[in-house]
Amino acid sequence: MATFLLIIIYLAFISLGLPDSLLGAAWPVMQGDLGAPLETAGLLFMTIACGTIISSLISGRILKRYGTGKVTFVSVLMTAVALLGFHFAPSIVWLMVCAVPLGLGAGAVDTGLNDYVAVNYKARHMSWLHCFWGVGATLGPIIMAQFISGDSSSSWRNGYFLIAAIQFALVIILFFTLPLWKKVKVKRNDRLLEEIDELKDVINEKETNTKPLQTKGVKWALTTFFFYCGVEATVGLWGSSFLVNIKGISVATAAGWISFYYAGITVGRLITGFITYKVTNRTLIRWGQLIALSGAIILVLPLPSAFSFVGFIIVGLGLAPIFPCMLHETPTRFGKKHSQTIMGYQMAFAYTGTTFMPPLLGFMASQMTIGIFPIVIVIFAVAMLLSSEKLNIILGRKNAY
Repeated sequence: MATFLLIIIYLAFISLGLPDSLLGAAWPVMQGDLGAPLETAGLLFMTIACGTIISSLISGRILKRYGTGKVTFVSVLMTAVALLGFHFAPSIVWLMVCAVPLGLGAGAVDTGLNDYVAVNYKARHMSWLHCFWGVGATLGPIIMAQFISGDSSSSWRNGYFLIAAIQFALVIILFFTLPLWKKVKVKRNDRLLEEIDELKDVINEKETNTKPLQTKGVKWALTTFFFYCGVEATVGLWGSSFLVNIKGISVATAAGWISFYYAGITVGRLITGFITYKVTNRTLIRWGQLIALSGAIILVLPLPSAFSFVGFIIVGLGLAPIFPCMLHETPTRFGKKHSQTIMGYQMAFAYTGTTFMPPLLGFMASQMTIGIFPIVIVIFAVAMLLSSEKLNIILGRKNAY
């Protein structure tokens, strides 16, 4: 029963990733069909991300009151309705309206399922959970590419309709599996013993009464999260527009290439789950940042278009281990006493980077050219690397490499 519910949770995380990559893949066609300026995609993306932040902040109380199963069911229903709204939306205004429930639903699903898996399943399942998000994010552009490859400028609507149909199918599955959420209680006694051991560790750590934000190195960790999500979200949203407008790639091919970027993240996280047995989190974070930076540099260089394809894949592979390894490293870096609070701050800064950095590039591109895209990605990646290395210096080398 627990295994069956875990499969449902993985399916829900695939559905969480599906719409995340759709807007960037479809925007080159949507822009012309709706007669919207380039930077409008950034505003839509910001609206979705703001909804995600809001729902994440209030989801704790909602989850305690209604339970993870019901909240997940309602949240996925909200995203399905929102995606269907994208299909029918006659103007940018209606897209903005539909973006609100899309973000609200996504944030609640993200928070609820992460918490449920952390409490009820072994730690390794958290790594696979984020891998399945990548599966959804990879499939999104692939599905959209099948529709926008046609001659119709409104073909993107059919892509959103299919994704909405997939979400509604998951809603039906979630409805009929609601009783499972209360029945699955995985190794509660073992979990209680683990929490007792963790409490002993906290007592033995001789931690001070320092507030979480005053803990040594926290601000640099938050900065790293901010720029990481700045890179990940900006590449996903504007990569396709860069390929179409600067490299002269067709919109369908560009969407397909971006799907390989998400595939790089997905495969990279799958591999990371195995090599964490031999390699430390800090080493994976550092090498991931260097690999992502090298991929961004390839995009900057005046090379044939095929190298852009390679560059996107390398960026995705580099980004893969950074986010989950940084989350997992939190208690080691800052102690268990404040780890939950600091984890919340890190997620907030991650969503903030997702919210503001892609629209910033959109605004800059509207004033200049989308050709600045790879340069901005390099700047974000360098800032992420420097912030992370500054954090390592502050914390010392005691748990490293």
